[in-house]
Amino acid sequence: MPGPHPDFIPPARPIIGDAEIEAAVRVLRSGRVVQGPEVAAFEEEFGELVAGRHCVAVNSGTSALQLTLLALGFGPGDEVIVPSFSFAASANAVRLVGAEPIFVDIEPGSFCLDPEAVAAAVTPRTVAVMPVHLYGHPAAMDKIMALAQRHGLAVVEDAAQAHGASLHGTPVGAFGTAGCFSFYPTKNMHSLEGGMISTADAGLARTLRLLRNQGMEQRYANEIVGANMRMTDVAAAIGRVQLTQLAEWTEQRRANAKYLDSNITGMVTPPVADAARHVYHQYTVRTRGDRDAAQARLTELGIGNAVYYPIPIHRLKPYLGEDGQPGPWELPETERAAAEVISLPVHPSLSPADLERIAEAANLAGGAR
Repeated sequence: MPGPHPDFIPPARPIIGDAEIEAAVRVLRSGRVVQGPEVAAFEEEFGELVAGRHCVAVNSGTSALQLTLLALGFGPGDEVIVPSFSFAASANAVRLVGAEPIFVDIEPGSFCLDPEAVAAAVTPRTVAVMPVHLYGHPAAMDKIMALAQRHGLAVVEDAAQAHGASLHGTPVGAFGTAGCFSFYPTKNMHSLEGGMISTADAGLARTLRLLRNQGMEQRYANEIVGANMRMTDVAAAIGRVQLTQLAEWTEQRRANAKYLDSNITGMVTPPVADAARHVYHQYTVRTRGDRDAAQARLTELGIGNAVYYPIPIHRLKPYLGEDGQPGPWELPETERAAAEVISLPVHPSLSPADLERIAEAANLAGGAR
């Protein structure tokens, strides 16, 4: 059996440089390691990425979603419209507060929520819409915001994969009631682990700060029931360093994607909607033939690849009905995407030679049978 390719190109390559290490050590030596000045500075600096909104740092992107839904008062009896073609955290956050995720279909181009499908899913129990800016492409926020305004719905943006993406010049995280970001190591920027919530509502921001810290702003002066979902100062210090490099890394991702767009012909390259700024957390193509064979060929050629997401959320065990079957969801574009997509390397560490190899391999794999 052949071994791994000697020049394997990984699908992602988290960056941890000397500056990140020095920042972490500096904080550790300071003795102020949790919810201190680094967190406050990170929140202020990240605000520049989301049109000056209030920012609240937490310990993960999932916590960002869950705390936002809690702060908005959602729970049993409420429905939140979400895409099924996403990471399970999107729907998990809804279930964790006791509300019910209502799955709707995606647009075939952007892989994001289809506004028409959202409109058809609104009921008297609907309280919010959770668009996911999947793979770094912004959802159709102009249409979603108009729809939400008509129905009086909150909009919670799942921007975990879309730091710096925008639509018509407005950055993701600056459209809805709140935006939720992740700083997991494979994201476009990271803090080893962590999350951020952006909101224009100062009252909501204060509630979020209480919820992340046991319900208190002053020690032992608990105002509400809260949790421990704080970000450490070590994580914030690393995030601050990464944030200074995000713009450069994003432009490199976009340049890498542009090269792949121009040189891949054996697979369907990802389209970009008008006025959308795609930041390519993933470069996701569609296969025209046997995906398993295409993946095997890519791996044989030393090209890292992955499928995000092979099983739509509505087909995962926690979301099946009592009979063990999916609910009454009609999601043809979701099912088609789950069967066709492959994500190829696009991270900023790729060299021109790497990009050439990726494109050549994709063209060869596109004909695999």
